[in-house]
Amino acid sequence: MPPPESLEALFSEHHAAIYRAAYRVTGSTADAEDVLQTVFLRLVRREEAIDLGRGASAYLRRAAVNAALDLCRSRRRQRSTAIDDVEEAALEDHEPDPERAHRSREARGLVRDSLAELPARAAEIFALRYFEGLGNKEIAQLMRTTQTAIAVTLHRTRAKLQKDLGALVGG
Repeated sequence: MPPPESLEALFSEHHAAIYRAAYRVTGSTADAEDVLQTVFLRLVRREEAIDLGRGASAYLRRAAVNAALDLCRSRRRQRSTAIDDVEEAALEDHEPDPERAHRSREARGLVRDSLAELPARAAEIFALRYFEGLGNKEIAQLMRTTQTAIAVTLHRTRAKLQKDLGALVGG
């Protein structure tokens, strides 16, 4: 278990980036906060020491994406709705174009559902690329693989999502 001072320093420095990564995947403030807690609880509960050093930011964002995807998968199995989703929907109903807000909410939900159905590695790579904005080279280093493997995985994942979401965009 890392010393409390180092956890506090890690939290102070990286909590906002972890929260943003989780929010991009889950789309819910409550879920993003849960993921933030999960990431740090997992660090505390680790039996073996981990040297985050200079790679702390990338490691913690990857941990956030994984925890967020785990949460999305479990929610999909439970078929529950987070209270924030209801609150956000109520707020969006006050937007000037309710139809657009509804389509946007629906599209985000479909993307999240489709991501939850992907194999874990493909979903993680997709989230790191398109939600976190990392390049293929950075992802390859994080995942300990080649840029070609990342590019192929992204291509296949985009093709699958495009197929899954085809009905949304009219075929």
